[in-house]
Amino acid sequence: MATGRTHRTATRSRGIPEATVARLPLYLRALTGLSERSVPTVSSEELAAAAGVNSAKLRKDFSYLGSYGTRGVGYDVEYLVYQISRELGLTQDWPVVIVGIGNLGAALANYGGFASRGFRVAALIDADPAMAGKPVAGIPVQHSDDLERIIADNGVSIGVIATPAGAAQPVCDRLVAAGVTSILNFAPTVLTVPDGVDVRKVDLSIELQILAFHEQRKAGEEADAAAAAADAVAAADAVAAVAAKGRGRSGGGAGNGGGADSGGGRGKGPDGDVPAVMPA
Repeated sequence: MATGRTHRTATRSRGIPEATVARLPLYLRALTGLSERSVPTVSSEELAAAAGVNSAKLRKDFSYLGSYGTRGVGYDVEYLVYQISRELGLTQDWPVVIVGIGNLGAALANYGGFASRGFRVAALIDADPAMAGKPVAGIPVQHSDDLERIIADNGVSIGVIATPAGAAQPVCDRLVAAGVTSILNFAPTVLTVPDGVDVRKVDLSIELQILAFHEQRKAGEEADAAAAAADAVAAADAVAAVAAKGRGRSGGGAGNGGGADSGGGRGKGPDGDVPAVMPA
């Protein structure tokens, strides 16, 4: 069984950081859209906004490609499309095999975006004998017993794993032993591969869990805001009630005091009591 680490984090031989490599497809997608609209040039700010990054990071990324643009003009769209495509290896044909033709594997086989980006689905492989020979996306499914031969016949170096979790590692081991050096893993498990093999993991359930976390946090923030607003209203009502009560006491006290002073204040004794009337 293959042993080693699960992924590589070193920079590429040309000195391009992995983080930059991960952003190149974003730039290419944005540039392809501009090219299809016949836009000749684009500024770093416009392209950064379209790719969802900041312009300083974009300019730094492009410096690794040796592309600096022209001041006051921007970047040549067609040249950047070529430059990034070349760097990503998309100027050549890449045969790909998909292993595991269940619902997800079949959906991947039917995805039209592979061919337009230089990836040709060379074969579909499944362990279920009942699937053998059935066409999916116009490609007949082949049994996994023939995996090694299929890899060799098609010169495949990229494999896609869409099997259940329990089958993913054995399939990975067979792909690597057959010569596959890059794997896109959709199975909900971590694969162990030897040095020299790259693995990219796509786990939709993890992405949904992350979204659920953010939704829960937003709901909590909204509840906290509503509670704070209610507390503020209650506090304001309490202050208003105290103020109103104070005004009532002040008004009543003035009336009583005025009547006493004006009416019979002079007839009171030293302690404020009215003296008894003495007989003449």
